[in-house]
This record gives sequence, structure tokens and C-alpha cells, in this order.
Amino acid sequence: MADVRTHSHQLQVHPQPQHEGGIKVLYPQSGPSSTQVLAVFVGVPVGGTLLTIAGLTLAGSVIGLMLAFPLFLIFSPVIVPAAFVIGLAMTGFLASGAIGLTGLSSMSWVLNYIRRAGEHIPEELEEAKQRLADMAEYVGQRTKDAGQTIEDKAHDVRETKTFDVRDRDTTKGTHNVRDTKTHEVRVAST
Repeated sequence: MADVRTHSHQLQVHPQPQHEGGIKVLYPQSGPSSTQVLAVFVGVPVGGTLLTIAGLTLAGSVIGLMLAFPLFLIFSPVIVPAAFVIGLAMTGFLASGAIGLTGLSSMSWVLNYIRRAGEHIPEELEEAKQRLADMAEYVGQRTKDAGQTIEDKAHDVRETKTFDVRDRDTTKGTHNVRDTKTHEVRVAST
């Protein structure tokens, strides 16, 4: 007898997401927002104007340097030290401005941080009070448990010492005053 087994095969198909390249990845399906469109309409003319002015300034500087170069050669003994002094003065002014701007931005950041922190302080203070109360309750409970444990151990020791003294006195065969004496351990209760 041949054992014929039928095997059923299952095939699971998981659709793979298609990658859409190009500009569709950068913008949502609905298109650019009005803020983005406004930024492009305002940014392109302003940026182009500023770039044009920068180019004209560079060209004017190069032309002026070419015209003034012969004069620089003639007056170089006076111009070089003057240029050095003017360069140091400009460096000082720029450093002063940069330090002042850094100070103002730091003060602005600190003020904004304090303003934002002031909004959350009552919530954080209430949370800290709650944590402190929980911790005090926990410590109190642990202290009670430790006191109870010490009291129980002291009670056990007292009972053990009492039996030890009575057992020792009865094994000697004498009944004397020690028979009634017991060792007691006093424990301060909490």
C-alpha cells in the first residue's frame, strides 16, 4: 500500500510600494501649499536682486583696484602702514559687533527659555510635591516595617533567653532565685 499524501501549497503575495521619483516625493499629492508658493514668488526676485547688486559691487571693486594700482605703487610707503592700521580698526569694529550680537542673541535665548520655563513650573512643582509625598510615605512604611522586625526579633530573643535561664536552672537540680529572673530586652517602639 502506497501512502499518497497531498500537499497544499499556499502562496502569499505582498504588494511592494512603488517608488515615485522626482518632485512628487518632496511635495504632498495635493501640491505645494500657499506659503511655499508665496516664498518662491517673493524669494526669487529678492534673491536675484541681491545677487545682481553683489556682482556689480565686485565688478566695481575690481575696476577701482585696477585704476588705483599705479597710485598704490607710488604711495606704498605711506599706504601700507595706513592699510594695516585701518585693517586693525575694521577688525576691532567687526569683532565688537560680533560680540555684541552674540550677547544680544544669548540674552534673547535666556529670556525666551525663562518665559517658556515659567509656563511649566507650576506643573513640575506639583509633580515634585507628589513625588516627595510618595517618597515620605514609602520611607515611613519601611521604617514601620523595620521597627516591627526589630521588635519581633527582640521578643524572640527575650523568649529564648527566658527559656535558656529556666532550662539551665532546672538542669542543675536547684531551684533558687534565678528561677524567677528573666532577661528582658527593651525595645523602643515607633
